[in-house]
Amino acid sequence: QVQLVESGGGLVQAGGSLRLSCAGSGRTFSNYAIGWFRQAPGKEREFVSNISWDGGRTYYRDSVKGRFTISRDNAKNTVYLQMNSLKPEDTAVYYCASRRNWYATLESRGYDSWGQGTQVTVSS
Repeated sequence: QVQLVESGGGLVQAGGSLRLSCAGSGRTFSNYAIGWFRQAPGKEREFVSNISWDGGRTYYRDSVKGRFTISRDNAKNTVYLQMNSLKPEDTAVYYCASRRNWYATLESRGYDSWGQGTQVTVSS
């Protein structure tokens, strides 16, 4: 397993941008697919995006396609989530999580290590 720490959250106006980072510890970080999830108050946690170990495959939920971009730099043990054209409905705590294999799925099952989360608030 790897240990994950998210950063980059904050308060932004609608239409603005933020870039979240997920920093992983350990030499095996590059062996793992990484997913981003979010949980808004009173709602269930939902999948946002994921990326394969080598960055060659990505997957997004429909509501963020064209606005969010996931990428990774294995030399820095970091995965990024660039979020543009933010909307108030994107407000949530964002978490990153790791799993051994990448799948194009919205499911959170199979992710075995989670970060503590970073708050993103989009004002209207």
